Amino acid sequence: MRIVFMGTPEFSVPVLEALHAAGHDIACVYSQPPRPAGRGKKERPTPVHQAAEALGLPVRHPRSLKGQEAQAEFAALRADIAVVVAYGLILPQAVLDAPRLGCLNIHASLLPRWRGAAPIHRAIMAGDERTGICIMQMDAGLDTGPVLLREETEIGAEETTGGLHDRLSEMGARLIVAALAELPTLQAVPQPEDGVTYAAKIDKAEARVDWTAPAVEVDRKIRGLSPFPGAWCEAGGERVKLLGSVLAAGTGAPGQTLDGQRVACGEGAVRLTRLQRPGRRPMAAHDAIKGMDWPDTLT
Repeated sequence: MRIVFMGTPEFSVPVLEALHAAGHDIACVYSQPPRPAGRGKKERPTPVHQAAEALGLPVRHPRSLKGQEAQAEFAALRADIAVVVAYGLILPQAVLDAPRLGCLNIHASLLPRWRGAAPIHRAIMAGDERTGICIMQMDAGLDTGPVLLREETEIGAEETTGGLHDRLSEMGARLIVAALAELPTLQAVPQPEDGVTYAAKIDKAEARVDWTAPAVEVDRKIRGLSPFPGAWCEAGGERVKLLGSVLAAGTGAPGQTLDGQRVACGEGAVRLTRLQRPGRRPMAAHDAIKGMDWPDTLT
């Protein structure tokens, strides 16, 4: 098929590479504009932009698709279909209607649960046991279109958003290739009205750990916000990111460190497995604790 691919972050890269490897004609890649990054704040192309250039594919990065000129340029590509995954811009109706077969979205949840911006984070933070990938026919709503193909997977008891992100990215790449191959036989199934939830964008203000919460909630927050933006607490005057944890036995005052890595919560305890101190790389919790003044109580 003649495809327009639309994506921005690392999550989208395996999908682009899989479509290219499958032999599809990728007419153009759309990604968000380069942004300042790193210490020098030099403009850096997005991961998808870089991957597309490595594959020799043309790239466009408009700041908006609302203008008539941008929409005309999109329509002039005469694509059979557009594949959209974590693009980050709203697609106007004129763009949705331009490809002959419409636009397909790869969404990292079991729709209609966790429509919106942060489905992987929210699934772990909510304690969901399962999640998955949906290949959805896009319409004007927020992840409201009918689903063509879906696949489920279990969420591991110690899995972080980072690990689940990588698994779902590979799953989405495999599933979209299958969906395009089977497209004439696939039935678009409307999403049920029951069970709709929204995965709001992660606000950094919600990343501080509340040790008075039950251990199960603290553990979900730590894993759900790892690696970005990273749950955090104050430890010995430092703002420490907590990037990995497991549930553990133990009781004590909320925030009390029981034996270094174990920390008491409102109910039960967690054992910290991975930390990051300011200005340093992430490391195993026992190594990080050895190198700092680890307090009796975390706040």
